Amino acid sequence: MHTTTRRDFLTLAAGAAAAITAPSGLAQPRTMPVRAIPKTGESLPLVGLGSTRPVTAIAERGPAHVEAVIRALVEHGGRVIDTWPRNEANDGAFGRIISAPEWRDSLFITINLAQQGAQAGREQFERTLQLYQRDRIDLLNVGSLIDLDAQWPNLRAAKDAGRARYIGVTAAQAALYEQLEAFLAREEPDFVEINYSVVEREAERRLLPLLADRGIAVLISRPFMNGAYFERLANVPLPDWATEFECASWAQFSLKYIFGNPAVTCVLTETTRAENMAENALAAFGPVPNEAARERMRSLMDDA
Repeated sequence: MHTTTRRDFLTLAAGAAAAITAPSGLAQPRTMPVRAIPKTGESLPLVGLGSTRPVTAIAERGPAHVEAVIRALVEHGGRVIDTWPRNEANDGAFGRIISAPEWRDSLFITINLAQQGAQAGREQFERTLQLYQRDRIDLLNVGSLIDLDAQWPNLRAAKDAGRARYIGVTAAQAALYEQLEAFLAREEPDFVEINYSVVEREAERRLLPLLADRGIAVLISRPFMNGAYFERLANVPLPDWATEFECASWAQFSLKYIFGNPAVTCVLTETTRAENMAENALAAFGPVPNEAARERMRSLMDDA
């Protein structure tokens, strides 16, 4: 067993960054691996950003830390940014960041409706588009299945009108899985966002195989259980065998496990620190653990 220090990680990160950016003949360039959206074949990088926490902090810390986090994601080949409704001041500041000329046309942005009532949902969508300075959005979700029967027709109308490229739902807790499966029995979303990690594995029993069979793209949230994962492992050393799949931290350990499931399209990691975003993004590079390694990872977590 060994513990990877921040200095160890930064050394690894510098080496990976050099491999990505070095001139031809000095190193083999690498780009973040991608996976296809089943319904269209469009590809998305494996690691994205769940932006709720960093955007919420804009009111206290200003926008610079969000810019730094997005820059770290983009510099490592990521482009998916998942959003959740907050107050208009924070969303307006966030909209200015993601509409910067260097990023505007390359990012893949989601909006999650979280309203009761069809009209309230439509109003939230219109206002968020204004705040994000967009005429259309890449992915429009019903967040947490809130008032699903009222909001789903809104999503279908937005897609039919060309104002949302894709539509889907989120169910980031296992308590919603039964409702989600009932929805999937009657509707055909482009995306589903669920929670999944090396510790929270309920989704791999039925839901992930179902989504794969249906050809539905999968976004993963809570790869670190909103921080509880790190608290659980605070005094546990990273096993030496994690180096077999180029894993240098506990964050990368959970991400590598998730990548090992082929039903997963993109994993959304949430952080307010650019160095942590870089660490998360680097997990996508290098080998993915095979099933034997994933079983070893599960056993370690069950005993931790």
